[in-house]
Amino acid sequence: MDARLSASLLAGLVVLLHGFTAWAVVEVNMEDRVEVFKGETAQITCMYTSDDGIGALTIQWFYVSRTGEKQKIYYQDATRQEVDRGTQFTDRITVNVTAATREVVLTITDVQLKDQLEFICLVKSLTDGVSEGRTNLLVFERPDFPTIEDVQTGIYVNKDTLSKIGSCEVKNGFPKPNITWYQNNMPLGGPSDVVKIVHSTTMESSGLFSVRSELSLKVMKEDKDTQFYCEVTYLVPGGTRMTETNPINITVYYPSTAVHVWVESPKGKIKEGDTIMFHCYGNGNTPSSVYVIRHEETEYGLDSNMLVLENVTRLQSGDYECMSTDMETYEELSGNTTVFVNYLDPAVVLPVDMEMAQGEELTATCNALSSLQTHTAWFKDGREVSVGHTLTVKDATFDTAGTYKCVVTVPEIDGMERMETLRVNVKGAPEIRKPEDTDIKASLADTVNLTCYVRGFPTPSVIWTTPDGKVLETTSQTETEDSVDSVMSVEVTSDLTAFCNASNVYGADAVTFNIKAEGRGVIIAVIIICLLLLAILGSVLYFLYKKGKICGRSGKQDFTKDKSSKDNIVVEMKSDNTEEAVLLGVNGEKLPPSNQ
Repeated sequence: MDARLSASLLAGLVVLLHGFTAWAVVEVNMEDRVEVFKGETAQITCMYTSDDGIGALTIQWFYVSRTGEKQKIYYQDATRQEVDRGTQFTDRITVNVTAATREVVLTITDVQLKDQLEFICLVKSLTDGVSEGRTNLLVFERPDFPTIEDVQTGIYVNKDTLSKIGSCEVKNGFPKPNITWYQNNMPLGGPSDVVKIVHSTTMESSGLFSVRSELSLKVMKEDKDTQFYCEVTYLVPGGTRMTETNPINITVYYPSTAVHVWVESPKGKIKEGDTIMFHCYGNGNTPSSVYVIRHEETEYGLDSNMLVLENVTRLQSGDYECMSTDMETYEELSGNTTVFVNYLDPAVVLPVDMEMAQGEELTATCNALSSLQTHTAWFKDGREVSVGHTLTVKDATFDTAGTYKCVVTVPEIDGMERMETLRVNVKGAPEIRKPEDTDIKASLADTVNLTCYVRGFPTPSVIWTTPDGKVLETTSQTETEDSVDSVMSVEVTSDLTAFCNASNVYGADAVTFNIKAEGRGVIIAVIIICLLLLAILGSVLYFLYKKGKICGRSGKQDFTKDKSSKDNIVVEMKSDNTEEAVLLGVNGEKLPPSNQ
């Protein structure tokens, strides 16, 4: 009996084990994670296998709270489908079951950061048992564009301390973004006594993360041309994204090791009267440096590292020393330059003025002391008459007289020149320039201007006279040292003879003007006679017209505008005994009726 009992128990155990194995056949498969941007829709798929149909299955969805508790949000069996009320997903989820593909899809709309949870899909079969799967829902939010700020003041080179370079900030990202600093396209890192980067993270009330990063660096002179920027990396569904800030430069102050001074303008040689502009710079750039320029016993302050000296003279030639003093370290440096101011003294003409007789030789000299080679030229009336320091004119005449200009220039420097004049007077008796016409015809009552131009030295005396010795009044007279231009105006009332008389201590000269007066009565008489003749002719024609001697049917004379074949004038003739009128040409030919 014990044997039979043991066999029965064994058989029952086999049946029980067989039933347990059949119940455990249902299986659920799910992805490890589902990734989605905040505000979008997430779909979590639950794949199951079971020999039972959908009517024999119970499907439930849960999420695991942040405290680790399971919270049911959905239930479905053969009789009902139900979304649990009072959860954060109540109004945002739907479940779709596809029996053919054995898929259960949980759809969550308007995903929020708080939805980043673990979700459980549980499938229970009436005969195959129960199984569950788990998926983590990951939520992402792109951060704002990162910003970078540099320090507002310059940074001094200091081998002992770190200096703040700037700060980067990126806001409103999820998960937390990462910031990396770059210097000239190379990521920054290294010993803490050379580079220091401090990150700080803030969780906003929205649940998003903001990250701030500050960079401090041991600044060297070589950093003056360096560019710094930040790279921000952040996670997105399925990968990683990156963005960069705009680059920044820093102002690096470093001490000078040498000072240079030079003449910025004028370029080339300097002359008296120029404006000199000195530039003085060190090869450093610390704002605490003070610059001065010294020349002999004079010290000049600089404005924007420049010194301007106006209207310089030769006394300002010499060495100019630029001194640089760092007001923090009191270290002094200097540089030198040499300036030479070229000069050209005023021109000296000898003799100062000259009086000479006609036929003599003119000799004059012109010299100007200069620091450079000079060129001398003589001009008269705007025309160059001689080149060189000495002016020589032989056999002087009145044409020799006048003002000579000596011009001394320095060919090496534009605009460097001196001028002086020499007045030459040639002594001699007056000479009157022969007028073009001394016989003048003029109408009565006209005004005639007589001009007399006289040369001579000393300045001649000019008077106008008539043959009987009467002195005429001069209208205008212009005098120079060796010439007179005299004008006399006279109203013509009759024939007139006038003399222009010129004299000085060396002699005299004269010229005669004859004015022929022409009356206007002859012309007037001719006009009057012509008018009388016209009046007489008009009277005769009128008389003939009244007497009928000028033919016409009614005592009138007809003129036709049409031309005949031979003449332009047609006369209409009519006898006293007939009404027939005959038109005759001037030559007496009878015209046909068509032409009458």
